[in-house]
Amino acid sequence: MAADHQSNGKRVLLLFTTTGYQAVAFQEAAKKLRVALVAGSDRCHVLDDPWRDGAIPLRFEDPSGSAEAVLAYHRNQPFDAVIAIGDKPTLTAALVNEALRLPGNSPAAVRACRDKFQFRELLRSARVPGPAYCRLSAQTDCPRTPESVGFPCVLKPLCLSASRGVIRANDANEFAAAFGRIRALLQYPDIRMMKEEAAEWILVESYLEGTEVALEGILDRGALKVLALFDKPDPLNGPYFEETIYVTPSRLPEWLQTQIVTSTEQAIKAVGLVHGPIHAEVRLTPEGPRVLEIAARSIGGLCSRALRFGAGVTLEDLIIRHALGLPIQSLEREPEASGVMMIPVPAAGVLEEVRGEASARQIPRIEDIVITTKLHQKLIPWPEGSSYLGFIFARAPSPAEVEVALRQAHRRLQFVITPALPVV
Repeated sequence: MAADHQSNGKRVLLLFTTTGYQAVAFQEAAKKLRVALVAGSDRCHVLDDPWRDGAIPLRFEDPSGSAEAVLAYHRNQPFDAVIAIGDKPTLTAALVNEALRLPGNSPAAVRACRDKFQFRELLRSARVPGPAYCRLSAQTDCPRTPESVGFPCVLKPLCLSASRGVIRANDANEFAAAFGRIRALLQYPDIRMMKEEAAEWILVESYLEGTEVALEGILDRGALKVLALFDKPDPLNGPYFEETIYVTPSRLPEWLQTQIVTSTEQAIKAVGLVHGPIHAEVRLTPEGPRVLEIAARSIGGLCSRALRFGAGVTLEDLIIRHALGLPIQSLEREPEASGVMMIPVPAAGVLEEVRGEASARQIPRIEDIVITTKLHQKLIPWPEGSSYLGFIFARAPSPAEVEVALRQAHRRLQFVITPALPVV
């Protein structure tokens, strides 16, 4: 990935995991800006230069060790900024920025975004409204929800993202079942290798009634600049919380959108985030907006394709410019409404065939369909899973037309899935 392509002298280190779909989009944006991009990834941990592209092999489950490797690279081949894709690399990026005194978030703030209990504690200390909550050890033999939380409640692994392992429980039996399911999930090899204390705990929160929105923004030395507010038209009531459709601009009244931004700013300040992209999830309760979580990175997967600014500028272009302190002509989103559907996993098994894609592409206002799951790949639905089948993109004069197009295209897609053979 590293390439000078008539570089303007600026170099950016891009940190991403093996599932970092946005890496190609950042590469394209860097090429247009004539910025040299070098990769730091966990694609391989054995060889010094496994991809013959100058990339740095890292282990994001060891943020300190990864940061040391990046700093050693910097001594011989300095870079001007660090950008992280996804949650795992954010702490490594923060440690590097702190060591090099580059603009960015503190490691403590990033840790709080990655640990749902720390996040709740900081918001409570700052008197930012939120649900009642408690933290239980995953090794608890007879778990019970405290009276202060009550039912219904939501159980969440502290260390996971993308709603993985998040389960609603309406009574004691459902609580016990959900707790056992999350405890089993925390034993998955990809989670055990994190070696984080957060992987040993389960957060229990009171369930908040209401719809959800997502706020995409960028922090400039403490000031939040809102890039987009996404409506989530599908209800997220549980028992699992797999997301589907994002549509922007929001159809909510202006006064409520203002409240959402204010609540997000309060949470950002409480956690201590100051610089770089953020992605916030907010639940609109009868008592007002409640921030569910904030991630110190941009929107995940390929969803950024739903955003364009000014004269066709991508989100990745904005993030690179901001990281390097380059001029940004406009943060205003394009006039057309846009949206993305993260194609949900309908059942566990093995994907054998995708049908109806050509027909789905013929739906008016559909811009693109990208199936990211490979044929013969094993599918794991939520709450244990965290990967979508792919993405559908639409643009139209109004948010309502975008939503209709996404739903119509999805109905034309058929996924042939055979049950996975049991492990003997």
